Amino acid sequence: MGKIVTLGEIMLRLSTHPGERIGQNKQFQAHFGGGEANVAISLANFGHDVSFASKVPNSSIGMSVKKHLQRYGVETNHLLFGGERLGTYYMESGIGERGTSVIYDRKGSSFAEMTSLEWSIEKLFRNADIFHISGIVPALAKNWPSLTLTLIQEAKKAGCKVSFDMNYRSKLWTQKEAGDVFNQLLPYVDICSAGEKDALYLLDIAPAPTTKKNQLNYYYQEMHHRYPNITVFYSTKRKIHSASANQLTGTLWMNHTYYESQRHEINPIVDRVGGGDAFAGGVLHGLLSNRTPQEIVNFATAASALKHTIHGDCNQFTQEEVQAFLTTGSGKIIR
Repeated sequence: MGKIVTLGEIMLRLSTHPGERIGQNKQFQAHFGGGEANVAISLANFGHDVSFASKVPNSSIGMSVKKHLQRYGVETNHLLFGGERLGTYYMESGIGERGTSVIYDRKGSSFAEMTSLEWSIEKLFRNADIFHISGIVPALAKNWPSLTLTLIQEAKKAGCKVSFDMNYRSKLWTQKEAGDVFNQLLPYVDICSAGEKDALYLLDIAPAPTTKKNQLNYYYQEMHHRYPNITVFYSTKRKIHSASANQLTGTLWMNHTYYESQRHEINPIVDRVGGGDAFAGGVLHGLLSNRTPQEIVNFATAASALKHTIHGDCNQFTQEEVQAFLTTGSGKIIR
């Protein structure tokens, strides 16, 4: 098994019950979550040595974050304490034809307000195989694009492979701002989560010719042509029937070949948030375990499908449980 370092902001999520609006809600469900923390938890569940780096307030809330991570086996040696507050977001859960909506309350958080890298870089990346970070981090504050670039460059110097999830959030910055920053980061990336919309609207890749049967494969090839250092691309294809019912297929581009998983019909969805992070964790697990590309995309998509069936941001399934789900199929009793 491998050693992975993930780094990013972890937040408190306050969500309504399905069928209730924020204005009329009397009781929120509380969960901790954040893209990189969710990936860390997935990988720890799959048996890897994982540490999560971030900064949280030195309070009972910050200690609760630490306990949340440790509960799932994530190392917290690089979790810093200080600053004023933990970022929060409110989620109005969608149902049927009404989609889920999010309101951020994260300005001035302990992590976003960092002005320098407060970790020991040598200790942070010591013996690490992969460093995972997302495009949310450089979107948090004006100083974070340069800090993110420094982190990625230092990880490469330490011998880590860099895993980057574009994870564009329109409520944090514009497409142009994101594209400008991503084009600075991607020359140092080895493994990248990016799909068709990322290629078109963030990287300004020319639209696929209408004659192309597999347009996603075209975008993977074009992104690799621009950034030949990136050897693995992955993303999910989602067909939305409603907020409660989605069709999910995983895709992977590796060894100059396109792979696709079986299709999963997820109905009803309990909680969609974190499904992409569970997929990312599954991909990294497969790469670290030297699985075949088809095995990697099948496992990652199954992990994501399972994540949709539980409340909270993070995957709570082990490698054995995901594999059993793949073997037995949807909805069958495991005796």
